[in-house]
Amino acid sequence: MSNLNTVMSQAAAAGTAPDGAWDLSYAYFDDPFAWDLSTAVYLSKSFSVAAQETGTRGVSLSPDGTKMYIVGLTGDDVNQYTLSTPFLVSSATYVQNFSVSSQEPSPSSVFFKTDGTKMYISGTSSDRVNEYDLSTAWDVSTASYLQNLSVTPQVNGVFIRSDGLKMYTVDSSTDRVYEYDLSTAWDVTTASVLQNLSVGAQESTPEGLSFKSDGTKMFVLGNTGDDVTEYDLSTAWDISTATVSTTFSVSGQDSNSRGLFIGANGGYMYVVGATAPSTVYQYSLGGFNVGTQEQTIEGIFFKPDGTKLYICGTAGDEVNEYDLSTAWDLSTASFLQALNVYSQTRDPASLFFKPDGTVMYVASQQLTKTIFYYSLSSPWDISTAVFATSITIGTEVASPTGVFFKPDGTKMYVSGSSGDDVNEYDLSTAWDVGTATYSQNFSVAAQDTSPQEVFFKDDGTKMYILGDTNNKVYEYELSTAWDVSTASYIKDFFINNSGGSLRGGLFFKPDGTKMYLGDFQTDSIYSYTLGVQE
Repeated sequence: MSNLNTVMSQAAAAGTAPDGAWDLSYAYFDDPFAWDLSTAVYLSKSFSVAAQETGTRGVSLSPDGTKMYIVGLTGDDVNQYTLSTPFLVSSATYVQNFSVSSQEPSPSSVFFKTDGTKMYISGTSSDRVNEYDLSTAWDVSTASYLQNLSVTPQVNGVFIRSDGLKMYTVDSSTDRVYEYDLSTAWDVTTASVLQNLSVGAQESTPEGLSFKSDGTKMFVLGNTGDDVTEYDLSTAWDISTATVSTTFSVSGQDSNSRGLFIGANGGYMYVVGATAPSTVYQYSLGGFNVGTQEQTIEGIFFKPDGTKLYICGTAGDEVNEYDLSTAWDLSTASFLQALNVYSQTRDPASLFFKPDGTVMYVASQQLTKTIFYYSLSSPWDISTAVFATSITIGTEVASPTGVFFKPDGTKMYVSGSSGDDVNEYDLSTAWDVGTATYSQNFSVAAQDTSPQEVFFKDDGTKMYILGDTNNKVYEYELSTAWDVSTASYIKDFFINNSGGSLRGGLFFKPDGTKMYLGDFQTDSIYSYTLGVQE
């Protein structure tokens, strides 16, 4: 992402927003904890493919997450599915299949070229990797057999590097991963074995194989242990440098795991199992876990320079403060201290700070329906916070879930999950909630019936709502800045990494190039980049 970071830095220096900033169309998962199995969580999202295949062996998805492919022993074919919600396996519907029985009666894995114009099928009967051309990208009905490469006796998985010059296979009979060099990109007949690595100490029946996009991590799915083992590669793409990092069990979902796929951004992992009914299971990877401090995260906030993070939640009834040694990088966050707000509220739902860090606001959801005001004698140091005043907003908002202020402190906005709306207030004295008077509201019920957080672009021309009903962030345009009555819905962004409860907060970096989302169920904060991917 170095080129994108350079573009962002140059745009910031020029005082202009980088391409894609504040635009959810350009949002993508870009989390420092991606590709890390220690962060893996089963999302309770699955899809049975038993109607098409009962002897499932391999799974793959297109880069945009709108297509899924399954191979297996029963049909000896590749089954293609459409995902109506990208990357969400439970949204799959069957489309068509393509028989590979003439080349391989026991297909064990499926892999595609990055542009979808080539497909590779490994098999345990022919002991080959078979190569197919697709005249229409990602459409298996247009596949035609081209050629093959004879490999080891029980090849169960195949992976090819994005430039097509490296191929890896995993063999369950030898418990080894094999590395090949291809003299002609994507042409398996030009492959030659370079080296192999034994994984038998971790798994005696390896079945699935995947790599991090930069080649510094390798993942092996095992049928004996029903787990995925993560390896670190000190030299990218060189399996001789692999060392075991961690292991994640999938036995809770399937005791006969067979196929593995990890999305290119490292945020989604899919495991296919052969236990009836043959099912694909979905997992999330990534996120900064705050469960040690707060197990029901509700709100998040960053210091404007990105060197501090604050969260609130209903388990501890606290505001927790973290230091970030590298601004905006969650992997550098460390817990510093906590402030108990139980004397004011037992259900903190959202928090907000005055830009100079001298005032903190905490929204109470169910019990008091109040916005609490705290003064900080030392800016951004919550240990110096003292409760000052509050305003009860239950008349307009029965269940406040989010609070946001205009940068000059003359307007306050509160989202609510009971009215499914955003409520606007005028403050006659800037930043003093005791002077707030209700002005108007804007309904978001047409998009989501459980809005959990509200955030505005710094010039007030865009509004964002975090919705728990559909696991989405919604983007609105305001024809008159800061006037919610002029808001109109324009687009949304589905959060597939969520554990299923987006009640953990929403925050944007001041230049609109980063978005952070808290998850109530996984107790984690996930980071996304808004910009043109390089």
